[in-house]
Amino acid sequence: MRRIFWLGFLLVLQSGLARAAADTLRLRLPEAEQRFLERNLSLLAQRYQVSAAEAQILQARLWDNPTVFLEQNAYNPHTGRVLDVTASGNSIVQVQQLFALAGRRRAAADVARQQTLVEQFTFEDLLRTLRYQLRATFYGLYYQQRTLQLYDEEIGSLQRTVEQFQQQHAKGNLALKEVIRLNAFLFQLENERQGLRAELAAAQADLRVLLGDEAAPVYQPEVSEAALRTLSLGSYTAAQLADSAVVRRADLKAQQAQVEQQAQNIRLQRALATPDLALGYSFDRAGNYIQNYNAVTLGVALPLFNRNQGNIRTARAQAQGSQAQFEQQRLLVRSEVAQAYEVASQADRLYQRTDRDTEALERLRAGIEQSFARRNLTVVEFLDFYESYKNNVVQLNQLRATRVRAFEQLNLAVGQPLFQAE
Repeated sequence: MRRIFWLGFLLVLQSGLARAAADTLRLRLPEAEQRFLERNLSLLAQRYQVSAAEAQILQARLWDNPTVFLEQNAYNPHTGRVLDVTASGNSIVQVQQLFALAGRRRAAADVARQQTLVEQFTFEDLLRTLRYQLRATFYGLYYQQRTLQLYDEEIGSLQRTVEQFQQQHAKGNLALKEVIRLNAFLFQLENERQGLRAELAAAQADLRVLLGDEAAPVYQPEVSEAALRTLSLGSYTAAQLADSAVVRRADLKAQQAQVEQQAQNIRLQRALATPDLALGYSFDRAGNYIQNYNAVTLGVALPLFNRNQGNIRTARAQAQGSQAQFEQQRLLVRSEVAQAYEVASQADRLYQRTDRDTEALERLRAGIEQSFARRNLTVVEFLDFYESYKNNVVQLNQLRATRVRAFEQLNLAVGQPLFQAE
């Protein structure tokens, strides 16, 4: 019976460990980007918008449908028949086809084609923005988890120290104030860790949405620190990057496509000022001066009052407004690049000047803990070192995350991934 109990316990334990391993997903950035491209719902929705715009090009090229009219006499007084369809009754059949003049269909197709370009560039701009969010969230999560690991180690070590001090206090070897001070610092660390866990949960949720993952795993980013250290502005200048952004930024391309679309719309409105030609055929069996009357019809509206003047003026005003928006967007792009370049430059300079050797701090911490255990340090000295050590590592992780995010922000501003660690 006891053997069965232990066997069941081991199976349950193994199942729990397997479930925990399955819920934690180790993820490298290229893998995350591949999942993002395949599963992100916002990108999928925008792809449908592109397809819908492409369908409008086809629609604009289609001819108008022919119109068929049928007229039948309701009552024939000569034969006394209702709806007389015999040879003595009268039936009139007309077929009419509308022909667009002045290149109206071609102009409408050009407008639809420019709208397709706008949707395509909007998709690329959405991809640019969401990819930045993905990469910034990925790196931010990585450094937050490293900071959480620091808190876990410090809290675990401090808990053991507190237990030892409580035992010594119970024996009368230590003052109560020292135990209280250690407990207060432990409580502070646990509160800070709880806040960090809340930030981690938010970052995990953001990453799940970006990756379109319904399984809700706990992501564990894997990053090469050596590769991150190679990030550099190199020989690029802010002016060079701004010129590149003006050429490559998808949002600017979308605005430029809108300018061209408004120009095409002016041509379309001018074409609409020309009346369409209605060409038709008419057959009258018994209601005309001869039996079986056949005729060709030709119709056109006389442009005396409505020459589409209002729509043409509207199109011109919209074109001027679109051009002004394009110039404003181009100025904004240059300003964003200059700002992102300055932020990345400052973050990289601070990172390069900072002592990033944490191994020496780790050895020092181990020595401090041993000295404190031997009562060579006071509680105040011990806690002061712990606080300094924690702040140093936390700020170093924040500096690393800020530096990587600054380079990603510069990539976003330029519109292409010039600065990548992987």
